[in-house]
This record gives sequence, C-alpha cells and structure tokens, in this order.
Amino acid sequence: MRLLHRFLLVALACFLPLGIAVGQEDDTSAWYQVAANAIEQREGAAKANRRTPRETVRNFIAMSDAGNYESAADFLNLADLPEDERVSRGSDLARQLGVIINRQLWINWPGLSARPDAMREKGSANHPLAGQPRRDIGLKMVELNGQAYEIRLGRYKAEDAEPVWLFTPQTVENIPVLYDAFGPRRFESYIPASLLQRFGGIRAWEWIALPVLLVLLLGLGFVTSRSIRWLGSMADHPMLRQAAEKSRVPLALVVMALTAQLFLKLGVSFSGPTTNIVRPLLIIVTVSGLGLTALKVIDAVLDRVTMRVIGEIDDTRSMEQREFYTSIYALRRIVVLVMVAVAAIVVLSRLNLFESLGVTLLASAGVVTVLLGIAGQAVLGNIMASLQIALAKPVRIGDSVLFEGHWAYVESIYYTFIRLRTWDERRIIVPVKYFISQPFENWSVGDARIMKTITLFLDHRADVTRLRNVFIELATRDEGVIDHETLAAHVTKHTRDGQEISFYATSPDPSAAWTMAMRLREEMLDHVRTHHPDWWPSERVETQGVEVQSTAAGALKNHNSTPT
Repeated sequence: MRLLHRFLLVALACFLPLGIAVGQEDDTSAWYQVAANAIEQREGAAKANRRTPRETVRNFIAMSDAGNYESAADFLNLADLPEDERVSRGSDLARQLGVIINRQLWINWPGLSARPDAMREKGSANHPLAGQPRRDIGLKMVELNGQAYEIRLGRYKAEDAEPVWLFTPQTVENIPVLYDAFGPRRFESYIPASLLQRFGGIRAWEWIALPVLLVLLLGLGFVTSRSIRWLGSMADHPMLRQAAEKSRVPLALVVMALTAQLFLKLGVSFSGPTTNIVRPLLIIVTVSGLGLTALKVIDAVLDRVTMRVIGEIDDTRSMEQREFYTSIYALRRIVVLVMVAVAAIVVLSRLNLFESLGVTLLASAGVVTVLLGIAGQAVLGNIMASLQIALAKPVRIGDSVLFEGHWAYVESIYYTFIRLRTWDERRIIVPVKYFISQPFENWSVGDARIMKTITLFLDHRADVTRLRNVFIELATRDEGVIDHETLAAHVTKHTRDGQEISFYATSPDPSAAWTMAMRLREEMLDHVRTHHPDWWPSERVETQGVEVQSTAAGALKNHNSTPT
C-alpha cells in the first residue's frame, strides 16, 4: 500500500507541471499578445470598460453618440498608426467609425457575447466553435467596389495587464474608405436638428423619406410597365410583343429596385436598421425580377416556337409532336428550377450569408431535412412525379385518356397538378402524384386511332347477317370511319329477352370516334325502326299456359290473354 501511495505521488508530481503548461498555452491562445502602448488609454482618461465584446461596442456607441470621440478612441487598436498621430487621428477615426456603425450595422445585442473569453454558449453542441474561447469576432462584412471590408473586434493583452476587446487594426485601416462610401451626404446638412432625433431606432426624417421614396418608386414602376407595353405593341414580330407583355411587370420591379439602390448609394445614407432591411430587400427584388424577366422571355419564345411547329395540340397530332410539346413543358420546369437556384445563390452571396448560414445549416441538417420532409411531402412528391412524367412520358400533352370514367385530353402538365379537358369542355384538375398512382387508359400511346363499339339490343328474330351488311354499307359511307376492313358485327350476348348485337368501326381519333358512333347508332336505329319494327325487343311472360308477348311499343300479340 505504501508503495502504491508513493507511486501516485510521483506520477502527480510529474504530470502536474505538464497540465499547468497546457492550461497556460490555452489561455495564451485566447488573445493576441501586443505591446502595452498599443492598447493603453490616454493619460488622465477615465478607465474604460473593455472586458467583453458587448461592453466594448456598447460603450463605444454611447461615447460616439455623446460626441466624446477622444474617449471613444480608447476602443480602437491604433497600433498601426505612428505614436505621435494616435491622439490626433484617433478621435477623428472614432467619429467616422461611429457614423459607419450607425448607418451600416444593426447590432444583435443578445448575440454579442458578454463573456470576457467570448465563448459560444448558445446554439448547437455540434457547432465547431462551441465551448471554445474566441479572440476575434466579426460584426459586419461590407462589399464595396468589388472588395470586402469587415468590422471586427479582437481581444488583446499586454504583459502584466488584463485582456481587453478593441476594434482591430484592420478595421481602423478600413474606416476612411467606409466613411467615404457610407458617410453623410451633402443634403443632410440641411436637415433640421429636430428631424435627426431617433424614434424606434430610426431618425425622424427617415420615417418621412421612406414613404415618399416608396410612392415615387411605385410611380416609376407604373410608367415603366406602360412604356414596355407600348414598345411591345409597336413591335412587328409577335414573339417580341408577347415577350414584352409577359415581362413588363418583372422589368418594372427591376427598374424600381435599381433606382432605389442608386438613390441610396448616391443621394441618401439611411441608418443601420433601415439599411439592413432595405438593402437585402432591394437585392432580392432585383434578382427575382431579373430571373422572372428571363423566365418570361424564355417562356414566350418556347410558346411561339411550339405554336409555329405544332399549333393547337390534341391527339390528332403525331406522337413526335406531342412528345415535343411535353418536352417543352419539361424544359420550362427545368428553367424555373435553375432560375430559383441561381437566384438563391446570388442573393446569399450578395448578402454574405454563406459564412453565417453554412455552419448553422450543416449543424441542423437533420432537423431541417425532417421538417421539410413532413411539411413539403405532398409538394415535393408532386414535383418529382411531374419530372417523372416529363422524362418517362407515360402520358403526353394532347393525349386522349380515360381517367376514372372521364374521357379527356391532357391539356397541361404543371409542377403539382395535371389539367384535363373533357369532351364537353370541362376542366379536371388532378394532383400529379395521384394521377400517376392510379391506373388510366391512354388511348394515344401508340396511335390515336380507336375502335368504337355500337351496341343494340334486339329481339331474337333480328337477322344479324342483314344488319351486318347494312352496318358495313353505312359505315363505309361515313367520313369518320377508317380501315373499312375492320368493320364487323357480332352477337355478343344472348338472354331469354333478346340478343345483344355489337357493331365495330375504327376512327382516326377519339373525338371523331365519338361523333361517328353517335351517327351510326342513329342510322342503325332508324333502319330497324323503318324496315323491321318487329325486331324491337319484346317481353315474354307465360300466364295460365298462354304466352303473352309485349313489344317495346306496348302492343300485345294475344289480346284475349289475361295480363299478369
């Protein structure tokens, strides 16, 4: 036991210094080591609270808003400036940075760490920075003239001093450039001081300027839309007229958004909350408008090409033409998906959201997948079924189908539903997934030709051979009948009351087949009515040993019998 006790003491003595060394290394990695004169305050200045990122930003904004720029300069790391210029230039740089923060940042105070080590406490445990101290934090990424400028905080420590959070030297270096881009405009010097007061985080004059700007932009959009319609009406080519009509609204939105961005860039510099709402909104409207414009133009071109090559689509067209029309619809869907994807990528890149959203989306990919699977199951299922139809083509636009007892043409195939046009011009809207999952008859799969069956129920005395000859003679003269060698007539059912005679004729398409069948049925009935009225089916009953026969007209063969 004593030997074991001594062994443990020796092991503890050996590994304890190593643990202390590791702890010291971890502490050192939590800040940047700098010279004391780079972060020390001015002589005689009150001690500034710079222990945490939140305190640094809050105190800097408070001093900047109060006009105390000399004290605000104590929150800047001026190490890259010559020592003799730090005092003179520091206050001016602090003033400019205060203006930039005021006009470009919408600070997320709960998200700004209040810990000295800035350790990430909230969020997913799978976050790569979870539980790790940080020595720099990004507040805002600004893209200007193709260059990225960032406002960051860093944690600095001098020898024998406590670590402090300051705006980094790189941020200080970028202040003049950012101030020239986002600083006050000339007209702001004419704004009365009373309108510079803040209400709800926004200056009073902004509450007035924003509605006025919106009304002017709406007027510009209206004029743009009418101008595009007028220019389209002056065009000679029908494709240009159609493209102008379809794209005038999204183009008007693009003009409005670009004008607003130009106005904000050259004429007005709003405060941070307004900028962080208006700027992303304008980017989204611009990208969406351009995407919709391109989509509408492509749609107009495809529509004109389709009408020129095919015309109105139905099952009288060849299979190749119907497949081409269906492929056009598939191309439209692919264009929409590509435009949505491109627009999303452009918006995310323009707003610098990839870096902030990437880790979050990866960390919560499982949850997002489950939520999307539950919430969008029906929509995604219909979209996939729509793409399946576009690729496999079990049914094409213009095909004649029999779906759940409805004879109809496939008029359109959209992302989530199919539109069927019935023979009596009704429209049936069917979800794509449901349509694919149900059996249906496609009468146009190989050929649009269809054989129709005309059925008559006649008495046993009806001569099938004579009726067959009459039917062949009538069908041969009918313009809706093709393939005369397929004409036929047979007894297909026999009961004690009569016989069912079926007549068969082929028509070039279902629409012509329907009218052909109606004509031939009427002609056959007229023939029986005129030449063989005794062939109508009769009801035969036997009562008291006497057979009674009742014709369809109600006449009795035996008037002396007793009716039942």
